[in-house]
Amino acid sequence: MRLRLPRWAAAGAALAVLAGAGTWTAVAQDDPPPVHRADRMLDVDGVRLDTSYFTGAGDGRRPAVLLGHGFGRSKDDVRAQAEGLARDGYAVLTWSARGFGASTGEIGLNDPDHEVKDVSKLIDWLAARPEVLLDKPGDPRVGVTGASYGGAISLLAAGHDPRVDAIAPQITYWNLADALFPNGVFKKLWAGIFFSTGNTGERPGSPAEGDSCGRFTAELCSLYRRVAVSGKPDAAARALLEARSPSAVGARVKVPALLVQGQSDSLFTLAQSDATARTLTANGAPVAVDWIAGGHDGGDRETERVERRITTWFDRWLKHDTSVDTGPAFRVSRTGGVDSTDGQATLRAATADRYPGLASGTTSLALGGPPQTFTNPPGAAPPAVSAVPGLGGGLSGLSSLGVGLSLDFPGQHARFDAKPQAEALRITGTPTVRVKVTSTAADGSAVLFAKVYDVGPDGRQQVLPAQLVTPVRVEDAKAGRLLTLTLPAIDHEVEAGHRLRLVVAATDLGYASPAVPAGYTVAVEGPLTVPTAPGLSTQAAALPWWAWGLPLLGLVGAAALLLTARRKAAAPAPDPELAAVPLQITGLSKKYKGGDRYSVRGLSFRVEQGQVLGLLGPNGAGKTTTLRMLMGLITPDEGEIRVFGQAIRPGAPVLSRVGAFVEGAGFLPHLSGRENLDLYWKATGRPAEDAHVDEALRIANLGGALERAVRTYSQGMRQRLALAQAMLGLPDLLILDEPTNGLDPPQIREMREVMIRYAAGGRTVIVSSHLLAEVEQSCTHLVVMDRGQLVQAGPTAEITGSGDTLLVTLGASVPDALVEKIGTLPGVGSAARTDGGLLVRLDGTDPTALIGELVRLDVPLTGVGPHRRLEDAFLTLIGGAA
Repeated sequence: MRLRLPRWAAAGAALAVLAGAGTWTAVAQDDPPPVHRADRMLDVDGVRLDTSYFTGAGDGRRPAVLLGHGFGRSKDDVRAQAEGLARDGYAVLTWSARGFGASTGEIGLNDPDHEVKDVSKLIDWLAARPEVLLDKPGDPRVGVTGASYGGAISLLAAGHDPRVDAIAPQITYWNLADALFPNGVFKKLWAGIFFSTGNTGERPGSPAEGDSCGRFTAELCSLYRRVAVSGKPDAAARALLEARSPSAVGARVKVPALLVQGQSDSLFTLAQSDATARTLTANGAPVAVDWIAGGHDGGDRETERVERRITTWFDRWLKHDTSVDTGPAFRVSRTGGVDSTDGQATLRAATADRYPGLASGTTSLALGGPPQTFTNPPGAAPPAVSAVPGLGGGLSGLSSLGVGLSLDFPGQHARFDAKPQAEALRITGTPTVRVKVTSTAADGSAVLFAKVYDVGPDGRQQVLPAQLVTPVRVEDAKAGRLLTLTLPAIDHEVEAGHRLRLVVAATDLGYASPAVPAGYTVAVEGPLTVPTAPGLSTQAAALPWWAWGLPLLGLVGAAALLLTARRKAAAPAPDPELAAVPLQITGLSKKYKGGDRYSVRGLSFRVEQGQVLGLLGPNGAGKTTTLRMLMGLITPDEGEIRVFGQAIRPGAPVLSRVGAFVEGAGFLPHLSGRENLDLYWKATGRPAEDAHVDEALRIANLGGALERAVRTYSQGMRQRLALAQAMLGLPDLLILDEPTNGLDPPQIREMREVMIRYAAGGRTVIVSSHLLAEVEQSCTHLVVMDRGQLVQAGPTAEITGSGDTLLVTLGASVPDALVEKIGTLPGVGSAARTDGGLLVRLDGTDPTALIGELVRLDVPLTGVGPHRRLEDAFLTLIGGAA
């Protein structure tokens, strides 16, 4: 492919900030117009910033977007989004912030005198580009977006530079001091992760000995050491972080803002975006708030949907396209249930035409229980556990499903219960409660951690919504002090028969507690008040934009069967006992043409409804041959295949219940995607109403690309269209051979979710793939083949042996003696070092009890999660043949 440089490719050389020549490359995906990228080092006040500039095809001026990255990352992590925005008609500039990636300088945590000024310099650079739309000389039409660290810089840029026209910050902070020192308590675990992430090299001009802050500025090094040692933030530390927070310039942020915040986020909670929304709305700015399912603690970040919404937001406020729908003023992703194939949460959306805040529609619940006394243990250890950064959001994201992790030690907490709910109660916002606290500490102070559990009917099973806790520092409480506890903002449904439980604890793993022992007494002085946001209406969640992606060659297979019908023998009679079984293969064998060697030999396995079955094996294992026999494209030499009890023969009527994607589809390039699908269905001769086009499109959601000519599609888009074709008619059995070829990582994840969702309705999916990590996450069952024979079949967890093995990630190395001690704990089978931490095999205990034991042993854990090793199991089963 030849690349013709744009006429303006050399224009940037005249700018004083340009330090290095740009290298132009084509960033294209097959057929779509290419995106051009130029990588440059820009000299800004003596610091070299590594930048990439993206533009799509077409002439004329266009709005610009500055796209920031998360903390500890670089411009490379936002490249895919930058390319998408460029294809949508924006000039996109990404950069690695000071101290990250290839950029020089020191990390100042978005210092207005450095990082924020860097953004203004980047806007200057954009203003000189001939393809960037200007509102006036030196003032480009520009939006700013990014997540976490990049989200904060978008807010700060809007407050410091009046040329910013729209922003879309994601999972970020409004006041960094409040985020790291909530209610005067030091968030030590997250702060430690922050500073460890930035410890990527020595600071220029400082001695390496004793310098543990890497690329951070000297004042931030001093702040962290001071607070980490004392365990208590001081006024100077708060003042420094507040000066570098968007809240410092909040009154000046008056541009349209889409605020995306995470529910699974103990770092930057929903209260941070609430403060942002309230301030910007008071300024008169158009504001929309979107609470996603995931966040810094993990879970589903809904990347595809969020990026689409950001693009639409910029279409409205940068392109001034009033025809676009920017979405509701408030949206929250809610758990819609559990996918029957893998136990993962599915999402639905609840929306409102105005942001309700965190205290809308309150309901009061009486709490029972007398005043209770408990202790802060010496050294504040062992601590209670709520959120553990890096735990994988799997727990915080599934807390609404009754899955969670929490640990409160006896004698270290008080608890007060409400009565069981007569009917379901949806909490949306921040619960509050009035309590009286008395402390025996010498200075009369106390550090407490308040949380509200959802307790099951048995009174024992309890779940901490989103794994969130509110810390609070209480002063002058020797004689007792009344205060109102504002608990974490959540969106959580309490089922009928469940009850809420207020727990006030003396310790928490994520925070610093006083090292000196003390006794605390807590009494409830009023009801628990919970907000219900009655203006919200729940609806079906938006599906991924390509999701009607799953089906293709079932009918192609059926047509091919007619053409290849070589055997006219009467088909065996249907087996009524197998009428509900999607697939049963018995004794299947097929020899290579003209030889004695078998491509498939003696293969037998069965697939049940609702399963997502992964067909695995090295090249030459016989997978594709098996699938071709299953579709009736070739006939077996021995054995039989039954689909819903009916034997498979070329042209068998039951093949109308089979959809397949095997070797790609041939589309007419001049027709649109929709026209190709319509033509395909007409060719089958089946009634139009049997296509279930609307249902298939709702599952797949290919978006506006469906109306475009197929010749403009990339390979990945053609792949998705082929999958959509396979799903026409909503076949009961869907066969996919390497369905993720040509898809990028976000699209692969969407494919995984579509397969799972498709099977959730009782249909069955068989997928053959070489991507073992994806198979492990999407498939409920596996069939492993090698040299044409069955090696093993069964549930995925059974084959991987992953159900009893956990990966414990560590913040620091531990001695061998401690590893041995962990391996001898009751209920633990073994403990061994591995990359990133320890592998612990459970033999009778459970993850919650294990975490408690690790905390008791002062193990510096940063995360605990399942350790799946499908690759190891696969290579073991086939003897390394792959």
